Amino acid sequence: MMSIITHFYNALKGQGNLNELAMDNMRLNASYPINELHGINEVSLGYWQHLQQALPDIERKPMIEFSSDYQGAQWIAATGYFIGTFSNHLFDIPATHKTLYLRFTELVKLEQGKIADYFIILDFLDVMNQAGVNPLRKSLGHDGLIMPPSTMDGLNPVSSSTESADITEKLVMDMLDELGRFDGKSLESMQLNKFWHNDFMWYGPAGIGTTRGIKGFRKHHQGPFVFSFPDRAVDNKATIIKKGHYVATGGWPHMHGSHLSGGWLGLPPSGKNLELRVMDIWRREGNKLKENWVGIDIIHMCKQMGLDVFEMMKLSNNL
Repeated sequence: MMSIITHFYNALKGQGNLNELAMDNMRLNASYPINELHGINEVSLGYWQHLQQALPDIERKPMIEFSSDYQGAQWIAATGYFIGTFSNHLFDIPATHKTLYLRFTELVKLEQGKIADYFIILDFLDVMNQAGVNPLRKSLGHDGLIMPPSTMDGLNPVSSSTESADITEKLVMDMLDELGRFDGKSLESMQLNKFWHNDFMWYGPAGIGTTRGIKGFRKHHQGPFVFSFPDRAVDNKATIIKKGHYVATGGWPHMHGSHLSGGWLGLPPSGKNLELRVMDIWRREGNKLKENWVGIDIIHMCKQMGLDVFEMMKLSNNL
């Protein structure tokens, strides 16, 4: 059975009625440079038209998608790729005329059975990687395609009871509390071994990459991040979506932090307080977390630092 999101994209392609699937005044918040759009017409022109023009044979391929209720509304969490032939430029990223994998992470709110709020992080930095024009430092972690859940149940999570989902939610929330216990000196002050498997996989965005295990996570992401943003805090939460061993959360923005030290992405400190658009999907295995898919609008963060990654791309590649 196709989800409402699949029907929505089919309708954007002209294979259905958008008015039956989305509210007339639906709001879409997407990665920079798309940002905020209002209404079906703006979404069609300011979002979908760009993707479809760049990838005429575009196809959405989710690897995880599940839903639950939060504060009286139904929400859907999903991650995967838009796939197609990169035939025309996408926001000035030059076409490769090869297959493109455009990673997405999304949270979607329904009202009266229709899409009302759509939050999506598109990894345009990874598109730059695939086109060979990324002006930023190479990721410390592994760059490349993100793996689906090792259990291969992301599109049909086993949901034996609400109790299982509640256990997953509590584990995630307790783990996030632990991340807030950083003493400013040692990464060991956050006892992640209580919450994460030793071979935990963290599937980060381009610019950071995929890390393996607690040691890899600390070396390739957490260390540079927490020291660069010493006062970082999760202070806005759009939703919590949970089903079985999966939990998703995020916000627009989801975090704030002052960029006071160098190291993160190899960039010098800007001294500015940044808002972070972040979405996470976690999978629990037993009594610990095994996998985490993470969307971060890194290009938007750079923009707030005073760095326009798209302009840097054009200058450094003579585009």
